[in-house]
Amino acid sequence: MPEPVCAARASVFGISAFDPIGSAVRIGPDVLVTNRHIVADKSEVEIVLPDGRRVKGRVEPAAFRGDLILVRAELPDGPVLQMGGDPSGDLWTVGQDISERRVKVYPKGKTLLPPAGDKPYARLHHSAYSQPGNSGGAVVDKDGKLVAIAASGGEGRFEAVPSRQIEALRAQSGPKQAARSAEIGKNLRECTLALEKAQRIRATIPEKLADTIKSTCAASENRQLYDLAAQTLARQRQLDAAVELFERSVEKDPNAINSRLGLVIALRFARRLNDAKPHVQWLLDVIPEERMLHPVALHVGKVTDDQEMVDEALGLIAKHAPNQLEAAKNFLKSPAR
Repeated sequence: MPEPVCAARASVFGISAFDPIGSAVRIGPDVLVTNRHIVADKSEVEIVLPDGRRVKGRVEPAAFRGDLILVRAELPDGPVLQMGGDPSGDLWTVGQDISERRVKVYPKGKTLLPPAGDKPYARLHHSAYSQPGNSGGAVVDKDGKLVAIAASGGEGRFEAVPSRQIEALRAQSGPKQAARSAEIGKNLRECTLALEKAQRIRATIPEKLADTIKSTCAASENRQLYDLAAQTLARQRQLDAAVELFERSVEKDPNAINSRLGLVIALRFARRLNDAKPHVQWLLDVIPEERMLHPVALHVGKVTDDQEMVDEALGLIAKHAPNQLEAAKNFLKSPAR
């Protein structure tokens, strides 16, 4: 592992706020940046110093609609991460480990898709391993420069907020933004709590709770919460609402692979296969190795009479899951549904 990557640990801190375990990156002598979803509507965070001491940090209000927020604190002397790293080479996530409770560097990865150029809140999509507790931490290049702020992800596909968005965050931060900042934070908190409550209910969730999820998650300005809310509503068979939230997520970040997968699944359950087809084709072009996508593409291609999609799906099944090929061919012989 390159020495500058290891050295980047000195500029990353564990923090605790609305989310009790998160990370933050030092970008100035007394300034940290972290994910907005870790803070929600809290005005203070607790920062864990390398020697184990804890200090308070003050959240700077912001009207920024991405998943970033600034924190100011009296910190001991230490290095500041330089922004503007190179996303074209190897990448590493640096953040607080949820079990070891210390900042560490995780296995390297690479960029999967760059931020969509015409979307101001689009994210970097990468394969550098991240886990809970890393959110708000650093994604760095081989020179230890800050490429992005770790945010979310899973299934080997992770998301990070490009460091270039920090400039826009600074421009939209300060006391004058307090009212808008409080509104965004309140929706983040209420959405998160509603989703956690819904997860504890095995049966149909109350209509009032579903309405809270729809309204607060849609107003949270947070793509991760859009997706989690959409997944929750889809499990409740509220498919139109789920599709709307997934579409909102993809509109905000067209390169969001996991969001587009969720949208395709919701559209398939809603039997809106013609609407799903362009998203299926996009995914086939971007992640052709994804096995869960192949039967979906086969189904969509069959029902929409798209023989090219059918042939592509069969070829991918033959390559990645040959033991499923015979079942796929039998599916094509069955009546369309």
